[in-house]
Amino acid sequence: MAISTSRETGARAAGALRLPSVGLVDARDRPLRDLRISVTDRCNFRCVYCMPRSVFGKDYAFLDRDELLSFEEIERISRIAVAHGVRKLRLTGGEPLLRRGIEELISRLAALRTPEGGKVEIALTTNGSALAIKAQALKDAGLDRLTVSVDTLDDALFQRMNDVRFPVTRVLEGIEAAHEAGIGPIKINMVVKRGLNDHEIEPMAAFFKATPYTLRFIEYMDVGTSNGWDLDEVVPAAEIVERIGALFPLEPLRARAAGETAKRWQYADGSGEIGIISSVTNTFCGTCNRARISTEGRLFTCLFATEGHDLRALLRGGASDAELSRAMAGIWHARDDRYSEIRSELTPELRAARPRIEMSYIGG
Repeated sequence: MAISTSRETGARAAGALRLPSVGLVDARDRPLRDLRISVTDRCNFRCVYCMPRSVFGKDYAFLDRDELLSFEEIERISRIAVAHGVRKLRLTGGEPLLRRGIEELISRLAALRTPEGGKVEIALTTNGSALAIKAQALKDAGLDRLTVSVDTLDDALFQRMNDVRFPVTRVLEGIEAAHEAGIGPIKINMVVKRGLNDHEIEPMAAFFKATPYTLRFIEYMDVGTSNGWDLDEVVPAAEIVERIGALFPLEPLRARAAGETAKRWQYADGSGEIGIISSVTNTFCGTCNRARISTEGRLFTCLFATEGHDLRALLRGGASDAELSRAMAGIWHARDDRYSEIRSELTPELRAARPRIEMSYIGG
């Protein structure tokens, strides 16, 4: 869909699309509540399911600095998104802590307010490699929530998966530093791939069970084309729940808010909870309220989108806030994405032929 800044689009965006209590809604009546912003396409890990070294080697051409959105541009997009109903801003990558001065950006975003004067949640997803050093500065800048990727506690396997020989102990030390700094809640994400780390499901559950952190298991997804995704390598959410429940009885929990990606389960003994993100076997497209901004300013309305909408061209082309607002409203209003729902209808050949955006570019 081409971005439109016409008077007609503006009239629709300013009228029927903008409801004071709801904000923007898309073609399936899903509101816009969560904006995920990729601040860099670079990462210091080469995880096999995301940025394998065979693709992202030493000769890979990452974006130049002037191609990235500036902090001022990110703040401007975020301010308009908040006016349209966004209540959570999540910084992603690549590895967002590699972006120089990330604390300044967090401070800018933490100062934003909703039309009612409320605070916007500021979250960040990281591989944890720099957390021990940056945790206090991130908290001081205004970071509220944190998600850290930990795919195994087996150090040899962890180093093999990140492919840069980074030890898991340093990530765990970073998580503890973030907790001590007062950042929270802190969630731990484990992408589960059959034949690679699925034997670590139970040890991960046992380790994090009585900690202040919530462990979330993520079904291995077909994001991008570089990870060689195969449906046979997906460990279904139901299997994960069954395996953990056999050791530690679980009870289902209700969602805290509409649009939550994870199904929640609490330990029957009251010692914490886990989450399961099942975008392959138990889709949640019907309540998805997330949009994504790529590193160089393209707006994507689905993690599995085939193309984005160039907001940077508007930002650097002299568009006013009103024009940018109308463009964003028109994009969301036309949104009809439901890839996870239709994935099972596609043959393996059609899935393979479908263009997909790499996770390191669009963010998780």
